[in-house]
Amino acid sequence: MIPVRGVENQKIAILGLGRSGLTAARAVAAGGGVPLCWDDGEAGRERAEAEGFALRDLTRPGALDDVAMLVTSPGIPHLYPAPHRAIAAALEAGVPVDNDIGLFFRSLAVSDWDRLDTLPKVVAVTGSNGKSTTSALIAHLLNEAGREAQLAGNIGRGVLDIDPPGDGGVVVLELSSYQTELARALTPDVAVFTNLSPDHLDRHGGKGGYFAAKRRLLVEGGPDRAVIGVDEVEGQFLAGQLAQGPGDDRVIRISSARKLVGPGWSVFARKGFLAEYRKGRQVAAIDLRGIAGLPGAHNHQNACAAYAVARTLGLAPRVIEAGLHSFEGLPHRSQRVAEWNGVSFVNDSKATNADAAAQALRAFEGIRWICGGLEKEGGLEVLHPHLGHVVKAYVIGREAERFALDLGEGVACEICGTMERAVARAVAEAQPGETVLLAPAAASFDQYDSFEKRGEDFMARVREITGA
Repeated sequence: MIPVRGVENQKIAILGLGRSGLTAARAVAAGGGVPLCWDDGEAGRERAEAEGFALRDLTRPGALDDVAMLVTSPGIPHLYPAPHRAIAAALEAGVPVDNDIGLFFRSLAVSDWDRLDTLPKVVAVTGSNGKSTTSALIAHLLNEAGREAQLAGNIGRGVLDIDPPGDGGVVVLELSSYQTELARALTPDVAVFTNLSPDHLDRHGGKGGYFAAKRRLLVEGGPDRAVIGVDEVEGQFLAGQLAQGPGDDRVIRISSARKLVGPGWSVFARKGFLAEYRKGRQVAAIDLRGIAGLPGAHNHQNACAAYAVARTLGLAPRVIEAGLHSFEGLPHRSQRVAEWNGVSFVNDSKATNADAAAQALRAFEGIRWICGGLEKEGGLEVLHPHLGHVVKAYVIGREAERFALDLGEGVACEICGTMERAVARAVAEAQPGETVLLAPAAASFDQYDSFEKRGEDFMARVREITGA
């Protein structure tokens, strides 16, 4: 655990008692503070009470009068579309509002680090798509090379729940826009921006607010090195803001769409080959085509980002290449579930927006596509250029008919409603060489508690039918 520093004998309000909230309460207590916990749900309050934490209804008048800070969980709105009542009260009263990410960055470094030969480092990864795979891949590459690495944040353990890093240790954080937007301290050694596509627009007041939340990690965080995907204009703009000139190798530009030229440091993937360029010359290349855990151009972008980070941390290209080949991928992200009668089954339930689903459609040919759910802002137009890969779509979700209409006339659709029927129909019609792909292009909450539950249902249905 990372004890929170600077809270001795202070009352710290904790709002939201899920994984990050309870961990924050424990870390505040470990740092000598007095956590006062609240959750709008009874189950969360019961979990806190079971651990011996004091409860205080933070929505009541005067509840924050003797509180030094309010720590909120990332899922609780603090600005748009409207602040939670407790956060609104804190803002009105001038009580600082932070989250566990801010507490982590202010508390990680300790005086004992003076005795270490190599100081620990923090790598923080954000972006719309690919940040989970990129974060996990970075940690995997380091571990395979014999380096200490811990994975935390929006993936793995809560940031305050990790072990204090040792000599030369690396903490790899996946950070969502909810986390980067509010954290009062953001000081990674290496920061990664993968890409940007419309998501969580209601929470951030539009695409500009969403980009601003991501941008904070790099512009306000002041990392020693920034790895930036430049396949969208936002990434190009961000790289331009950070670099002092074309040859500034503190900014590493990455792409899965084109060759990057110039005097700086770049890593890009074209036609399945990763290339590293420095000062206008190629210094390394890796064939990504046979790496089963990283299929498709979107995963090649993830490989470029992880490769760039690993290089900044001192790993040699051949060491990185060996680590890429041993990476098995993450559940629900282009996860190969089975091969049956010549048909492949792939679970990409994490494709919760149209851009992520478009990347999945690009990665395969002859697709029997299971899609649908709670459609997000921005529509489905970005999918249209890739519908030529789709043999037929099997639409699930409570708004399946509307979703099918929004796809347009470019693909044959069947309204299935449920995962059970969609999988059964796709299996019945699939031909050898085709792929049954779950890439919903929508949130899961109309039918499932999470995208993980949706992916698990898909895999269970596949295994019931195929026996694989």
